[in-house]
Amino acid sequence: MKTTFIRAVLMVTLIGLMATGCIRAAPRKPAPPAPGGEPTISLYINETGEKKNIKLEEYVAGVVAAEMEPTWPVNALAAQAILARTFTMENIKAGRVKQLHGTDASTSVEEFQAYNPSRINDNVRRAVDLTRGEVAMHGGDYIKAWFNACDGGVSASAAEGLAYTKTPTPYVKAGVRDNCLSITTPENRHWEKRIPLDQVRAAVQKITGQDPGPVTSVRIVRRGPSGRAEELQVGKVTVGGPALRLALGSDVVRSMLLTGATVQGDSLVLTGKGFGHGVGMCQWGARLLAQQGRSPEDIVRFYFKDIEIRKLWQ
Repeated sequence: MKTTFIRAVLMVTLIGLMATGCIRAAPRKPAPPAPGGEPTISLYINETGEKKNIKLEEYVAGVVAAEMEPTWPVNALAAQAILARTFTMENIKAGRVKQLHGTDASTSVEEFQAYNPSRINDNVRRAVDLTRGEVAMHGGDYIKAWFNACDGGVSASAAEGLAYTKTPTPYVKAGVRDNCLSITTPENRHWEKRIPLDQVRAAVQKITGQDPGPVTSVRIVRRGPSGRAEELQVGKVTVGGPALRLALGSDVVRSMLLTGATVQGDSLVLTGKGFGHGVGMCQWGARLLAQQGRSPEDIVRFYFKDIEIRKLWQ
């Protein structure tokens, strides 16, 4: 993959051309400084309130073990390691957990990312060692290293799957078809959930600040390019799909790749496929690609474009 540069100035004025005789390329955005060696980070243990220092690669092993099945192919785990390492560095740079606990990272999945060192095995250690120091970057910055369990066979943009528009994410590939449904579990191929209508009404009111009234009907009013429900009308109120999923529980509403949404009795009945927001790397897709012999770096590039995988330390 070629090194990505911030785009050069596309046009210059005729006067500027005459004065200089050439077009000067826009300077490359400076990359975050690469550590002289593997960094040690501070970690807040949410379960006990303890703070400890830990080598970054040891921390990444605990993340990979928590986020992916440790017995899966090494190259799939290694792709996960690249994203976990990238996520860690990007969030440390932003200082999000520093403001909460005075540490670089935490063990809370809501605050940072999942972490479970008890699941680390030789497979995980090989995967982490294989990609030691590797991070994914775009234009000199760490990417938003999103991943999901099962994209239902087709990936989504950050705007569609997460309703994320705060910063540009041109490196996220949308519409990737990875055939993950061919190897995933039955509940990811088709799932059905019945949710009490009073919970649905409360969730909509919390999200929008509007009471939808007695919920007698629910319909999908807008789907994104991948087919995910971006907006639903619940009663008399329209609500965003990703926000509703989070409010009702991301383990309850497994994805917004919905195949049906109806009111039956006192329940909202949702049917769909996939598990997760569908943005970035699909873990089941990564497993399939690893089984086909793809390298960890190729797996990451399958789901992200115009990125550079850079080794920050040996």
